Amino acid sequence: MARGIRFIPEEGAAVEVTVRALQGRLLLKPSEDLQAITIGILARAKRKYGVQIHSFVCLSTHMHLLLTVQNAHQLARFMCYVNSNLAREAGRLYDWKEKLWGRRYQGIVVSNEEEAQIDRLVYILSHGVKEGLVDRPQDWPGAHSVNALLTGEPLAGLWFDRTKEYAARRRGEDFDRMKYATVEILTLDPLPCWSGLSEELYRERIASLVEQIEAEARAKRESTGKEPLGRAAVLAQDPHGKPLRTKKSPAPRFHAFRKSVRRELYEAYAKFVAAFRDASEKLRAGDLSARFPPGSFPPALPFVG
Repeated sequence: MARGIRFIPEEGAAVEVTVRALQGRLLLKPSEDLQAITIGILARAKRKYGVQIHSFVCLSTHMHLLLTVQNAHQLARFMCYVNSNLAREAGRLYDWKEKLWGRRYQGIVVSNEEEAQIDRLVYILSHGVKEGLVDRPQDWPGAHSVNALLTGEPLAGLWFDRTKEYAARRRGEDFDRMKYATVEILTLDPLPCWSGLSEELYRERIASLVEQIEAEARAKRESTGKEPLGRAAVLAQDPHGKPLRTKKSPAPRFHAFRKSVRRELYEAYAKFVAAFRDASEKLRAGDLSARFPPGSFPPALPFVG
């Protein structure tokens, strides 16, 4: 199935981003090292590209991010930096020499509606619990934004300067693991719909959402009699392994609460795609002055034989 044309509304938007490991393998298996490295990469990428990060979670097979971006180019540069660095670091930790990601990240625009943004925040916060891995979101041993959102405290991660390490090895220098590591601080941004709240009220609302997630998980355990896998079992998994079955379901083009808002987003997208395809046809016909819509990625020029 062909990938859709990347689209962010002209005024910018909240976006839910998902990126999955190759073949659903457990190549992002939680560990203290990978947790610190993931936070460090996100902090550095945020500072470098100016993206707002509202929430995130890194499970063994995939990662979710809830961001606000100005355009598709900003999102692409941010995710390229995150994915490339995280793939190299996870591959180094778990001795994986092949590509780590199964395909390009998927970014789904979230409408400005409060209900839609809260729904996506709850979805990300519930990871680790809804899969039956741990009792509470706070118990997930990997990189997760839940504790920072509950306390309001920034997250500390690590950035390893592999260029300096390589130069040191070429010089024959004997150095310890932390010699060329720096601490990176990741501060999360409030949801756009709650940006006017005080810090205290914001944390209270996050706590209410987490309590709701825990209550639903508790009710499910009581009805099924099935206990979560547990932190120890998660940490003991083989990172090269993969689940027997992987969830495959079509993703929506947009996350919106009201039909009228969803319709507006689809209409804007349809106009964007029509303008893009019209410019593509002109370009293929040899018109190098074809104008693509703002916020798009023009295709490469045709091959000259």
